[in-house]
Amino acid sequence: MKEYPVINIKSTRAGFGDALFEVGMKNKDIVALSADLSDSVKMTKFRQAFPERFFQVGIAEANMIGIAAGLATGGKIPFTGTFANFSTGRVYDQIRQSVAYSKKNVKICASHSGLTVGEDGATHQILEDIGLMKMLPNMTVINTCDYNQTRQAVHAISDFDGPVYLRFGRPDVPNFIPDDMPFEIGKGIILNEGTDITVFATGHLVWKALLACKILEEKGISAEIINIHTIKPLDKELILNSVHKTLCAISVEEHQKSGGMGESIAALLSAELPVFFEVVGVNDVFGESGKPEELLTKFGLSENHIVEAALKILKKKTH
Repeated sequence: MKEYPVINIKSTRAGFGDALFEVGMKNKDIVALSADLSDSVKMTKFRQAFPERFFQVGIAEANMIGIAAGLATGGKIPFTGTFANFSTGRVYDQIRQSVAYSKKNVKICASHSGLTVGEDGATHQILEDIGLMKMLPNMTVINTCDYNQTRQAVHAISDFDGPVYLRFGRPDVPNFIPDDMPFEIGKGIILNEGTDITVFATGHLVWKALLACKILEEKGISAEIINIHTIKPLDKELILNSVHKTLCAISVEEHQKSGGMGESIAALLSAELPVFFEVVGVNDVFGESGKPEELLTKFGLSENHIVEAALKILKKKTH
């Protein structure tokens, strides 16, 4: 399989913070808003460099979205920053009515998503946010896998006109995407070409999918690994082309099985190319407090669980 050496270990939220500062340097119309969590979401560089373009609204997330919509109406490009749980569930009505409905150019940037929030526990481990956001008309949904890809995504959405939900996380994770790898909204990336099974992965689980690919290769199985960083709009052409070749697939994500990336891929395949397919995700339960790696294992999201799902689908394919 194609090798992706780990460049360093950094968080995706750090990639967001560094890139927010970079795009702020390039475009004076970019403004940032935080709901009392600018340090945790890594907005500090922007806040210190551009204090007149930074708005600390306090623990008032609904107000933050309303203010952002107003700033967008005035020609600014607002980036909001708080935890994913507060970025979506707490302010869904404001996002729906003030941002998505009128196609406001607001970038909703959400850190601390999924199980890998870790010790903060179930109240902060939102596993429903992709579903909430992808159901909104006009909303683009992006879920990045490492530091470099998150930086690339921030640069891309700063030039994109329209509402965006950008999902990233808290822990330090392997940074393996080459800095010069192209990032295009709505286009997936083939990380490893294969012929036996397609593995669609997003967010932190892209690295887990690559680890699983190595294990499968040792078993004589050729897995095609595709990084779906944009969940809406889906790269339908890439998905269908890959599955047409392998004739079976799984998807892996740090999200509920219901409502996530896998559900969107399943709908596409059932309509265009019915094959054996399985979603690896959280199975209709809340998370709990624990270390990120321990939680991924407990909830069935480790590389070994990805291998098990792949073997299960391959067995169905060959019978």
